[in-house]
Amino acid sequence: MIKKTAAEMAEALAKKEISSVELTEQHFSRIKEVDGKVKAFLHLDTDGALAQAAAVDKKRAAGEKLAPLAGVPLALKDVLTQKGIPTTCGSKMLEDRKSTRLNSSHANISYAVFCLKK
Repeated sequence: MIKKTAAEMAEALAKKEISSVELTEQHFSRIKEVDGKVKAFLHLDTDGALAQAAAVDKKRAAGEKLAPLAGVPLALKDVLTQKGIPTTCGSKMLEDRKSTRLNSSHANISYAVFCLKK
């Protein structure tokens, strides 16, 4: 499922072929397999992503109307701020910096998808 497009993942979620928690776990599993070599991610928000996935699954089960990409995991570039998550811009000088606000471009999409990594 992780090699599907976001639209295909969203369709599978809407059809309840997979839950958002399962899809998120698949992404984390793949990251764990390959990131030691590719070093694509600086921070994984495992707890936050799984909590958001569970919340989407609960809303879907309750029949709530959801955004088209609800429950689809998303990776953010490390220059976009996410409240409480490290934003280093790839710099060791900023490695202990945690943002206190949400980047406006991220705010526009956060209602639909959630971030699992940077």
